[in-house]
Amino acid sequence: MNTQLAGTGALLSLALRRDRVMAPVWILVVAMLLLSLPGSLESVYGTAAERERLLATMTANGSLRALYGPVFGDSIGALTAWRGGVFAGLLAGVMSLVIVVRHTREEEESGRQELLSAAMVGRRAPLTAALLAALTANAAAALLVTAGLAGRGAAGALALGLGIGATGMLFAALAAIAAQLTESARLAKGLTGAFIGAAFVLRAAGDAGAPDGGSALTWISPLGWLEHVRAFAAERWWVLALFAAASAAQLAVAYALAARRDVGMSFLPARPGPARGRLGSAGALAWRLQRGALLGWSLGFLAAGVVFGGMTDGATELVGDNPRTREIIERMGGQAGQVGQGVLADAFLATMAGMLAMVAALYIVSAVLRLSAEESGQRAEPLLANAVGRLRWAGGHLAVAFGGSALILLLAGLGLGIGHGEDIGGAVGATLGQLPAVWVIGALAALLHGAAPRFAVAAWAVAGAALALGWVGPALNLPQAVLDLSPFAHLPKLPGGQDPSWAPFVALTALAAALLAAALTALRRRDLAA
Repeated sequence: MNTQLAGTGALLSLALRRDRVMAPVWILVVAMLLLSLPGSLESVYGTAAERERLLATMTANGSLRALYGPVFGDSIGALTAWRGGVFAGLLAGVMSLVIVVRHTREEEESGRQELLSAAMVGRRAPLTAALLAALTANAAAALLVTAGLAGRGAAGALALGLGIGATGMLFAALAAIAAQLTESARLAKGLTGAFIGAAFVLRAAGDAGAPDGGSALTWISPLGWLEHVRAFAAERWWVLALFAAASAAQLAVAYALAARRDVGMSFLPARPGPARGRLGSAGALAWRLQRGALLGWSLGFLAAGVVFGGMTDGATELVGDNPRTREIIERMGGQAGQVGQGVLADAFLATMAGMLAMVAALYIVSAVLRLSAEESGQRAEPLLANAVGRLRWAGGHLAVAFGGSALILLLAGLGLGIGHGEDIGGAVGATLGQLPAVWVIGALAALLHGAAPRFAVAAWAVAGAALALGWVGPALNLPQAVLDLSPFAHLPKLPGGQDPSWAPFVALTALAAALLAAALTALRRRDLAA
């Protein structure tokens, strides 16, 4: 056995055990995003004439092509790949980067990897185990997608499943490179996430200008390659070779970099001090540590709001006079009996506001769990040994997390209003109206950190479950009792002609405050994590 890979099996077993909650949640979200679509699409576009009209609309509608991509076929399978393929690939990429960075750079940052490396562990074993863990997760997602859509066409289902898995592994290889270049897990995730975002933007720009997806910008993006697999529409199997070649090249770079650095070191070290400015409080330190991430999220949400707002008119044209329009509007938040362009626009904006809020839940979880990173990395203990109390230390990070979530939703609403060109105040109110639900998820993350720090990572499962219930729950016609498990289900959908009650806003805000109080009480009473 190659001594460079000694201990890979044990490290893989450990990684899979640590991911036994997080990975299945991500896999189900990726798979159910696609598996929930055929029934919904069939109910809306049940006839060949309706599907042909959809193809014609998408060919002429650049704004919607930017969001979903071009349509390559009029079967339900092809529409499923069109409607959810890009988003499933994006989610698979995020899942992969989280897994790879968690078992490489995070292990080094916490000091655990150095202890493991003192035993019979080869130099390449940690990276290999992390990549195999990502491969396992992506293979499981691909298998679920293939099995779930096989009834729509075995070849198309296999092509889509392999495309989703290949996209995830390409970004896993990219995350492996980022983990070698950067000194912190946070920066590695941010760098890989920026590349994923750039891939989506390039694909969107290319598809907006080319109805057939033939733009050079689309071909630069891995998400564009996923489109060009053309599942359920004369599959292009050779495109999968692009994923294999790109992944192999990136893995070669990652392994070469890993062989040339010591454990805990990086090729892009953090900027040496002294830091500029004055850190006079724990809150100022928390702001210094988290401001870069908040800036990135803020710019991303503002840009996403502008893009989604600009798509509003195109979305109303897509719905057109479909006989199921009334049902769609009632489900999305429009008023029954008033099917007009204004109501359709409000319904689309309400859906986009809800989607952005559910993504904002991921931000608040990551910001709150910075407490766990500081504690497990043993950076909190020296700070708390001085005249800094636990509540002040935690309060600084929580203030950034909760205030930051409000800021990014404010910017998202501003972007929606600017993109749509009408009623900026209503768009801002729609996104900020989802803030209490985001705060509840953030408070749950704080409670997990305060009461059970070893299980704080389960906060990602909470956010993922809310995301899954919001995205695929209605399409699966899940019972209302199940949908109500998400805090987002209890808030009115704005904008619209509704006169919303203040009761759910007040109740969810009070719940978040109570959970925060319990979190701080638990943190104050327990020992610091070793």
